Amino acid sequence: MYSVFLGGTCNGSTWRDELIPMLDSEKISAFNPVVEEWNEEAQKVEDYHKENDDFTLYVLTPEMIGVYGVFEVAMDSCKRPGKVVCCILNERNGKTYESHISKNMVKIKKDLIKNGTLVFDSLEEVATFFNNLEKKQTL
Repeated sequence: MYSVFLGGTCNGSTWRDELIPMLDSEKISAFNPVVEEWNEEAQKVEDYHKENDDFTLYVLTPEMIGVYGVFEVAMDSCKRPGKVVCCILNERNGKTYESHISKNMVKIKKDLIKNGTLVFDSLEEVATFFNNLEKKQTL
């Protein structure tokens, strides 16, 4: 079983709720860090998963109102090459990036790929990638 941290856009985005049912639950254990009340304990649990899960996935969408998700994926792509997956959704729930942000996302995508990060354009592609991983052997 592979563990995957689900990072990226929050702000009421439902991408996690859509992706989780697409994942093969016999192969993938997905950690959703979104909680009703964000506090120190929730932060500790999130930090643990970011450091210890087999993969970190960051989904960036036009719904984001901050930039921390972009920072997170950039940092992880440097710290954990080969273990970071990113999905950049250019449209989400009727929202799109402003043109200058869209150009930034194209450059971010290129740089992430240079760092060894897998970058996808849809949740379906992400699910296909994870569902087709060879089963992890346990001792």
